[in-house]
Amino acid sequence: MSRMDVSELARLAAPASMADVVALAAVGLGLATHLLRGIAWDKPDPYHGVWFERPQLRDAGAAPRQKATRNIAQRLAEFNKDIVIFWGSQSGTAEAFANRLARECHLRFGQAVLTADLSDYDVDTITLIPESKLAIFMLSTFGEGDPSDNATALWEWLRNDASEVRLQNLRYVAFGLGNSNYKHYNRVVDVVVEALDNAGARRLMPIGRADDANGGTEEAFIAWKDELHSFLVEKLGFQQRRVPYEPSFAVVEDTSLSPIDLHHGEPVSRRSGIAKARNAYSPVKSLAIQEVRHIGDSSEASCLHIELDLVEHPELRYQTGDHLAIYPINPDEEMQLIMEAVGIRARADTPLLITPLEEATKATIPSPTTALALFRHYLEICAPVSRDTIRELANFAPSQKAKDFLKSLGEDKEAYASYTAKTHVTIGRLLSLAAPNIVWKDLPLSYLVETIPPLQPRYYSVSSSSSATPRRASLTVAVDKTQLPGDPSKEIPGLTTHYLLALADSINGTTTTRQSLPSADSHRVFAHIRRSPFKLPSLASKPVIMIAAGTGIAPFRAFVQERARLRAVSGKPVGRMVLFFGCRRPDDGYLYREELARAAEDGMLEVVVAFSRSGRGMYVQDCVAEKGEESWSQFAKKRNQWLEDVWG
Repeated sequence: MSRMDVSELARLAAPASMADVVALAAVGLGLATHLLRGIAWDKPDPYHGVWFERPQLRDAGAAPRQKATRNIAQRLAEFNKDIVIFWGSQSGTAEAFANRLARECHLRFGQAVLTADLSDYDVDTITLIPESKLAIFMLSTFGEGDPSDNATALWEWLRNDASEVRLQNLRYVAFGLGNSNYKHYNRVVDVVVEALDNAGARRLMPIGRADDANGGTEEAFIAWKDELHSFLVEKLGFQQRRVPYEPSFAVVEDTSLSPIDLHHGEPVSRRSGIAKARNAYSPVKSLAIQEVRHIGDSSEASCLHIELDLVEHPELRYQTGDHLAIYPINPDEEMQLIMEAVGIRARADTPLLITPLEEATKATIPSPTTALALFRHYLEICAPVSRDTIRELANFAPSQKAKDFLKSLGEDKEAYASYTAKTHVTIGRLLSLAAPNIVWKDLPLSYLVETIPPLQPRYYSVSSSSSATPRRASLTVAVDKTQLPGDPSKEIPGLTTHYLLALADSINGTTTTRQSLPSADSHRVFAHIRRSPFKLPSLASKPVIMIAAGTGIAPFRAFVQERARLRAVSGKPVGRMVLFFGCRRPDDGYLYREELARAAEDGMLEVVVAFSRSGRGMYVQDCVAEKGEESWSQFAKKRNQWLEDVWG
């Protein structure tokens, strides 16, 4: 470019007047201001977000700032704990026992105790627990001798790496929960104890075992616990003290919280780490009930067929043979009884903050919530009340008469057994019976939160095929009642089954139960899917023998649907299926009769029915034995068979 061109450009770019100079200066200042924002001026306040935080929510519901260690020895040292109680629980009983034992060891002996979900820790760090600590194992056996989901890692570690495990420093005791009606009674605790002993651990007491076959789990636990307490005093030198109660949680009302901040009944997933890792459980979802009807024409028991719609949740998928968990709600009658007894009914909707007083204490109830949600959705208030709990409640009794009544039941095994054999005892009923029309003003909500077990979902086999109806899952549910042994005229309704019956009434406009429902919950349920190993053989040509009575037919109905669908789609033959099914009479309890008859018409399925109250009065096991004489036993030995244990 020439000198002439440059000078010409400079002349043209120069401001023509003072107005141009001012305009250029303004533009330059604006540009600099924009570019330097946040650097030279208007720096962001690093604490700006604090203005919008609720301290209550931060303290009660926020995740811990540091991820908790998975090293159990480090955890014990970090919180200066003397005893660790490991629990492996499927239904929640072993967990509840662990929490009760921990509370008693602290109150009675002043010991610092940590209850430990086995899935929260790396099991190989058990080798690092020093000899100065005491370990207690509370282990349930379920199914065919299987460990609970959260104890699977311990089970596999001790069985697969047994030769490498060294536990010379471990001092421990163990208690097992099982059912002698099953073949592998208390197998888990027996196998674990044998492995611990072989690895050099020092067992301080004989194994305690509870047998649920005769309803003796609670009393077996109390007896073993008393033996443990005596051992701790006599052999380990523990000193007893008299402290009636020390809270583990702070439960306070906080009216500053708005309804949108609260948990109003939505279940909080408590899946174990091992279950999460294996994707054994789906997320909890609210499912619409597509259809519900009574089936079986039973004169003695009602049976429901329920179909749940999965369309709203594309990520929710089940497989044939899986289980579906239903989250029940407590009936209004029980909820009102307990709220009236503790004097909180008028403040049922007041926000509650439930906060652990120690970081090591694991919260089991979502917070913040309300008393209404707490007693309707989150606590098992319809469960039987243990002798231990009755004995403790005497410390909070509002009158001497109530205190004497509770002590007479709690301290006398025979008196307790006689009373509960004739009386339906729940926590709300007990408080009302002990002190009618009197408020238990000294009974803290924190005690109820700590003592009443969390409300658990109930599991049912899915009775539909994922191939036939992938976006609809069905359940087959018997509406159960338990007669009181000392007064058969009194019946205890099953919590979840009567909840489902109330839903059926709401949907169909019938009145078969007195239980009422919140209007918002009348056509939906909270549920999740659990993966099950109970599956058909992978080779469709293999024959299958199925044995069931009553609603035990549920997974086998799904299997029949699965095979029928496979044959219809592929056009290829499938293996023969034989179903042995037991019910009362042809017109009483014969579930899915027409459906099974249609499946049997084309030769794919043979149905052998045992009527216990008609004809020869045969039970399903009699039919199996009879067929065995006709060479079915040989058929079963050579081919895959699936047995649903329906007599346990």
